[in-house]
Amino acid sequence: MREAEELRVFHTGEHVCGYFPDRIARDLVIDPRDPRLAQHYPVALGWGFRRSGDLVYRPHCRGCRACLAVRIPLTDFAPNRSQRRCLARNADIDARVVPAQRSDEHVALYRRYLQSRHAGGGMDDHGAMEFDQFLIGSWSDGRFLELRQHTSHQLLGVAVTDLVEDALSAVYTFYDPDASARSLGTFAILQQIAWARREGRRHLYLGYWIAGHDKMDYKRHFRPIEGFDGRQWRRLRFE
Repeated sequence: MREAEELRVFHTGEHVCGYFPDRIARDLVIDPRDPRLAQHYPVALGWGFRRSGDLVYRPHCRGCRACLAVRIPLTDFAPNRSQRRCLARNADIDARVVPAQRSDEHVALYRRYLQSRHAGGGMDDHGAMEFDQFLIGSWSDGRFLELRQHTSHQLLGVAVTDLVEDALSAVYTFYDPDASARSLGTFAILQQIAWARREGRRHLYLGYWIAGHDKMDYKRHFRPIEGFDGRQWRRLRFE
């Protein structure tokens, strides 16, 4: 496709790695001014890119290939025992898909999550403007998957999710830090899987996985799972 061939991709400058503070990182970014970003975003996901705000990027660091794009093939996925327990533990939560529109309730929960889970990470002072820039963007077709306690309707979590032709892409999930025993991150992925299956979609993209990184370890428990090796998607094998 000639249009795809004319897409411009840039290297960012070097910056501190968000996963390993002692490493230097840089990314490939598709031209953010290209008016066809929404059109080409599904293809970019298939090339191992993901979205942050209006940016579609992929890590491209010197001498490091630790970040591996991963996705779940939904036809073959079956929850394991731990994930089934997670579903049972959260049977009192309603999962509802709503438009990707910020509310004061969303921002308050987002700020509590950042201050608890990512204190000192440079996002502590995020407010409404940063919420929109980071999570919603101007061109993506996104939704919020809200997790609310059934009787009180308390908002416990939000999974920001993009819709593309035959897949969902998990952009970011934030949840009540006081409800950590519920494993809401895992529960959100299980609900995104159920949502995608209801709509006949083939994959759920989970962003990047890094072998041996504590904050990324949960992704390998969703099996089967595929990783993009730079040329094609392959089933990952774990010991």
